[in-house]
Amino acid sequence: MIEIPSQYVRNLYKLALVFFTILSILYAVRILAEFRFYQNADLGFNSITLSGHGEVSAVPDLANVSFNIQKEAKTAKEAQEAVAVVEKAVLDFLKSSSVEDKDIKTVNASFNPKYDYQQKLCPQVMGVDGVMMPSYYCGGKQILVGYEAYENITVKVRVADDAGKIMQGLGDLGVSDLSGPNFTIDDEDALKAEAKKLAIDDAKVKAKVLAKNLDVKLGKIMSFSDNGDYPTPYYGESMMSADSKAVNSAPAEIPKGENTITADVTITYEIR
Repeated sequence: MIEIPSQYVRNLYKLALVFFTILSILYAVRILAEFRFYQNADLGFNSITLSGHGEVSAVPDLANVSFNIQKEAKTAKEAQEAVAVVEKAVLDFLKSSSVEDKDIKTVNASFNPKYDYQQKLCPQVMGVDGVMMPSYYCGGKQILVGYEAYENITVKVRVADDAGKIMQGLGDLGVSDLSGPNFTIDDEDALKAEAKKLAIDDAKVKAKVLAKNLDVKLGKIMSFSDNGDYPTPYYGESMMSADSKAVNSAPAEIPKGENTITADVTITYEIR
């Protein structure tokens, strides 16, 4: 029988003891972590929620105008040709007014038959007293009387101060349903970003003041929500939907005012 040295046995016991000690520590750490997780899940974190508001104003540098070209004729071809004549005059005028082709857009174009309801001539009938009387209803039918061609066009005027002059010129060319100007800002995204930053800064300041008053410390941000940015367009005093006769009295200059872009955010902080 081989005798195992006692020193070897003692070393083996020590190694086993160290191994089981490490396992016990790891197990205890895991149990503690799970306990703290469930404790936090049950109790939740203390937090405060603040909202912030930001807004930026700027003078509009764009004006949007829309109008219709609408003509009637006996045939579809004649109606479309009549629209084309006005359209060419409109495009020539806009080009002479430094409006680029990319800023002129046909939104809708169509032509439709036009009908007129004609009632049949009602024959007379003998009344009970021998007097001839027309019958009250003898029907009728739809009669094709012509065609209507139609185009809806929008124009982006990049020199906003020219909006009134351009609307006057368009009215003189015989367009209908002329509406605008709707004043907007070309680089609106930059203003939106600026308004959002102001809203976040506003919420941060409110959070710091509240934390100081409550004698607590702000922790990490637990949630953030952006309620969007809302540009407020300005339509000018002479925004209209009118025929050419009404537009002839429009002023050459239309006040642009200012557009205001707003942003609102909500931030939730953990407090300690």
